[in-house]
Amino acid sequence: MLLPVGRVLVLVLKGVGYVLAFAVGGALAVVALPGRWLYRRVVKPVGRGVVRLVLGLAAVVLTVAVRCGAVLVLLVRYLAVVPASVVWRRVLVPVGRLLLVVGREVGAALGHAWRVAGHVSLAVGRFLKALFRWFFVAPGRWVYRTVLTPVGHLVRAVVLRPAAEAARGVGRAVRQTLAVARETARQARADLRRMLLGAAPQPQPGPSRELGEGRARTLGSSTTALTED
Repeated sequence: MLLPVGRVLVLVLKGVGYVLAFAVGGALAVVALPGRWLYRRVVKPVGRGVVRLVLGLAAVVLTVAVRCGAVLVLLVRYLAVVPASVVWRRVLVPVGRLLLVVGREVGAALGHAWRVAGHVSLAVGRFLKALFRWFFVAPGRWVYRTVLTPVGHLVRAVVLRPAAEAARGVGRAVRQTLAVARETARQARADLRRMLLGAAPQPQPGPSRELGEGRARTLGSSTTALTED
């Protein structure tokens, strides 16, 4: 009983499998064949064209950039580098050399002029010193030795010494007058004191503490002479 049922199920499953396989194959055939044809006839040529277009554009851009770079390099070279090089070689270097030579010569001339000015100033200084010595120092010395020194001695002998002696005499007279005045004032004060207070008691002479002649000096109450003549 089970065997026929199993055979039927197997046949059914086979039939279902054939149907599914046919359906899937048909679907794949329906989808794959047009997709393959579309890929071969449309996508692949379009992709190759796009790649070629991109590569061409990149090549064009690269070529234009290279050409522009070369043009810019030429422009910079011929508009900046070459004129600067020409100006450096033709103008600046000769002018610098000329200025160096001129500066060296000017420095040497200034050095010579400085040395000459030093010698001239030294000579002028010596000349002015000699003129000062001739016109001022020597006449001043002569006037001092010949005129001022004798006149000074004469003034000292005739005027200053008598004036000093007179001043000393006046000083002595003033001192004597002041001494007399002080003595007079002291006597007047003493007289006034005696008139008002009376005569001051005269101090009594105390016992003489001096040893008499012939007595030897003793120690304490001892009469033993310490020394003998």
